[in-house]
Amino acid sequence: MHFSCFLFIFVPMNGNLNEIIPEIGCFDNGTEVREYHVMLHVSDSSLNYSDQLAAINHALTKLLRNELAGAKIIFKRYFLSDAYNQADNVITLERDHVDYAISIIQQPPLDGTKIALWVVLQTGVTVRRLHSGLHETVHGKYRQLWNACAYHLANGAEQQSRLLLNDYVAQLAQEGCTLADNCIRTWLFVNDVDNNYQGMVKARNEVFFTQGLNNDTHFIASTGIGGRQAYAHVLVLMDSYAVAGIRKEQVHYLYASDYLNRTSDYGVSFERGTYIDYGDRRHIFISGTASINNRGEVVHQGDVVAQTQHMWRNVEALLNEAGSSYDDVMQMIVYLRDLADYQTVKTLYDVRFPDKPKVVVNAPVCRPGWLVEMECMAIKNIHNNLFASF
Repeated sequence: MHFSCFLFIFVPMNGNLNEIIPEIGCFDNGTEVREYHVMLHVSDSSLNYSDQLAAINHALTKLLRNELAGAKIIFKRYFLSDAYNQADNVITLERDHVDYAISIIQQPPLDGTKIALWVVLQTGVTVRRLHSGLHETVHGKYRQLWNACAYHLANGAEQQSRLLLNDYVAQLAQEGCTLADNCIRTWLFVNDVDNNYQGMVKARNEVFFTQGLNNDTHFIASTGIGGRQAYAHVLVLMDSYAVAGIRKEQVHYLYASDYLNRTSDYGVSFERGTYIDYGDRRHIFISGTASINNRGEVVHQGDVVAQTQHMWRNVEALLNEAGSSYDDVMQMIVYLRDLADYQTVKTLYDVRFPDKPKVVVNAPVCRPGWLVEMECMAIKNIHNNLFASF
């Protein structure tokens, strides 16, 4: 049903063979739609950026011809060490690939390389870019709607956030969707998060209120984290995921209230996690989660090992509430405030999750006291005759 594997792909580069290490998570329940999450890492950090970018994409091409034959890319995120000097190369490389959503974010991989790549793929689907600007993946009655690198130029993080969220509401409306009924997951990347996060939060709270999203209804699974695009005047970027064709009773929200408090308790508006039930599988989206208790307090201040272990317990509680576990996790993204903590945290993850596709990047969390944060996605096999299959 699930499998994860690490491969070794050698790609020719400047007369030498360079090793790329793809980490592949697969969900296959025997239906037409298999799902893959792939993390691609360069093993030779001495390569220049152009060669690292070329090597990663050469390796992905080989995977699409072999292990991932028949799968279509529906979403990519490039993690870059220096977006100002690197993003244009990605845009040039991807200029003919307009069907799927492409996220480009400065969150340096902490293995010393200049680039890492997360790719989401599915079989049995059609993919295209819509007039609304969203990217559509279709199978059966469901339309997945991805968007990436949305931003709005205005003065300040608050106004930029307000305008880009309102733009997204309008895009969803063009597809017969609403923020409240169809948006499942967002990622908000905030340039200089220590100073600009509160402006983003204020705008999100206000826009959500106008869309019927509040503590008495629900919010949206999300990660709000440090990150930036190529140009410093863009203070907030957003990636998003929505699904058209779902019914309200398919969507459930995760709280793990013995471990975590409601985010609205400290003035922010996102769900700790969300899951969607289809006829043949459950998609689980765990928001950015840190070392927090059910009173909203930072736990184990200054101790990255204890924070990592506490964070794992929180994520596990959310997965358990969805009837799932770490066994079902397809990918992990780990955010570290201090790059000096990388080797310590990497060792912890390598011991506990040796086979899970993951990437560890430098990205400050929204509270300075949090040294580490993680998010993940999981897929669980179910049979529910009330809903159409995915």
